[in-house]
Amino acid sequence: MSQILDEHLQKNEKIERAIADLQQEPTQEMLAHVLTVIRRRMNDGGQLVVAVDVSKGNAQMNAQAIKTEDGGVWWSAFTSFEEEMRGNSRVMSTFLGSMKQLFEIALRTDGINGIIINPFNRTIMLDKELIGIILGEN
Repeated sequence: MSQILDEHLQKNEKIERAIADLQQEPTQEMLAHVLTVIRRRMNDGGQLVVAVDVSKGNAQMNAQAIKTEDGGVWWSAFTSFEEEMRGNSRVMSTFLGSMKQLFEIALRTDGINGIIINPFNRTIMLDKELIGIILGEN
């Protein structure tokens, strides 16, 4: 089962490498490269591991939100299960989700600033403007 799940995440290491390069060289050109890598992966049917909170007494799953020091609220997603396990957070549950669907839902959801990919390592914060760029809407 793990191997089947991992197949959906196999090419996400390209995203991790691009983010690592951006962290080493934080320029607009490197940011554009990361967004292009994410877009290509999304268009190839790429998936992310999405952290969810399942409230007791509520059958609904909600994407787990992280609150940043500036008061922003962000969903968290991971390029792999290894990235998800790096944190000592209280991730209660995860599921594999389509990048495209996750990005589209994030754009339409009030009260969140965007999505943080790999909040514990090789992190990129995709605000709604960057998500729009990835989706080709901006």
